[in-house]
Amino acid sequence: MTATAVAFIGDNFPYGKVTSQEAKNAIAKAHPESFWLDDPQRPEAKPALSKDISTGLVVVGAGFVGLWTAINAKIHQPNLGVVLIDSQRVGQGAAGRNGGFVSASLTHGFPNGFGRWEHELANIISMGHENLKEIEEFINKHELDVDFELFGEFDVAITKEHAEELKEMVNTAKKYGENFTYLSEKEFAKYIKSPLYKGALLDKECALVNPAKLVWGLRKVALELGVDLYENSPVLDLDQTVNGVKLKTSLGSIKARKCILATGAFPSFIPKVNRMIAPVYDYALVTEPLNKDQKESLGWTKHFGCNDAFNQFHYFRLTKDDRILWGGYDAVYHYGNEVNREYEQSDESFAMLAEHLYRTFPDLRGIGFSHKWGGAIDTCSRFTPFWGTAMRGKVAYVAGFTGLGVGSSRFASLTLLDLVFGRKSERTKLSMVRTKPMPFPPEPFKSWVISLTRWSLDKADKNGGKRNLWLKLLDWLGLGFDS
Repeated sequence: MTATAVAFIGDNFPYGKVTSQEAKNAIAKAHPESFWLDDPQRPEAKPALSKDISTGLVVVGAGFVGLWTAINAKIHQPNLGVVLIDSQRVGQGAAGRNGGFVSASLTHGFPNGFGRWEHELANIISMGHENLKEIEEFINKHELDVDFELFGEFDVAITKEHAEELKEMVNTAKKYGENFTYLSEKEFAKYIKSPLYKGALLDKECALVNPAKLVWGLRKVALELGVDLYENSPVLDLDQTVNGVKLKTSLGSIKARKCILATGAFPSFIPKVNRMIAPVYDYALVTEPLNKDQKESLGWTKHFGCNDAFNQFHYFRLTKDDRILWGGYDAVYHYGNEVNREYEQSDESFAMLAEHLYRTFPDLRGIGFSHKWGGAIDTCSRFTPFWGTAMRGKVAYVAGFTGLGVGSSRFASLTLLDLVFGRKSERTKLSMVRTKPMPFPPEPFKSWVISLTRWSLDKADKNGGKRNLWLKLLDWLGLGFDS
């Protein structure tokens, strides 16, 4: 998808691909860094590992999964030695770049869970609700200042077809424990006004946070519990030993009885994991703070999150200081699962996002943007995380979150600890945990398949949701591609 394609003509798809010079000028002034990480309160990095050490558990990756894993390991086994190591600074990856939606969903939304694990969906939903409740309790117990606000999230209809699908979902979801509410076009306009919106579904089981503050808060708790943290320490090699594993860095090494890999979209030390994920780049903008007139024109006074209902969807929310975070739509894959910091900036994608914001909220046309950024998401073909063990059970891993990982990362961490220590639990009994997604084909077929799927999703959005033969085949196989 490029910003130089032909202009859209029609009513069903309001965004198009051509961007105005106004949008291009607006994003040119934005700071090329995550809005969340651009904060003077960001803690100083801990020193890199520069010696040889031993421990009971080593966790590789200090994002949300890694931090929750280290914390929960110390809570349940206070005497266990726990080392947390990251190739960058804490939160530098997806944890510091996301939209800050803390969803109760463990299945990347109700429809995906319904289509894959209907037989155990009520149990999964119950676990998800409990997980969100426990996250809130943890934040309150440790007095973490993370801008946590539990109002809910809207799925927004932009076509009449979308509206009808959302209505149907309310009744279906209720049977499995989800208490969604449908709002008509007129009712939703009381929350936010746009000429595009035809209605919305409210899921109250979703909170908003400042994700950087949350990751820094978890870092603080982990250190207080006695976790040893090493930042800017890329792990170069992972080998099995008689009594555990050994990790090597450029300046030191770690011997551990158990190891957990929480590396997200970055290359895994387990080859089969790399075949099951596709790192795709997602992009986001943050506006300048809305003034009084702009806020009144939108009628947006409460802090909630939104997603629109297209295949190529936008996610958006207000920040604490009344900026709009606007992201999504593009999902850019680079040949060979390549992850590179150079891909975190794409003015083509940023300008397109700016133009889409202007078309959604015409009264904001011309508003400036303070920040622009992107980053890799670990997509998999079933849209939800998958778990596994390696090296005779000494290593456990999770990957494939495909977004919505802020809340589910805590559930994932508890599941990882069950797996690596050989504990049976309600979590490890789930089919969602015991099964894996279908791997992507090898290159160059992987790139071809992803390109064809993106093109097909784009066509479906423009054709009232009608799916072509390729998408119908993927549906039949239970496969997909998303960000």
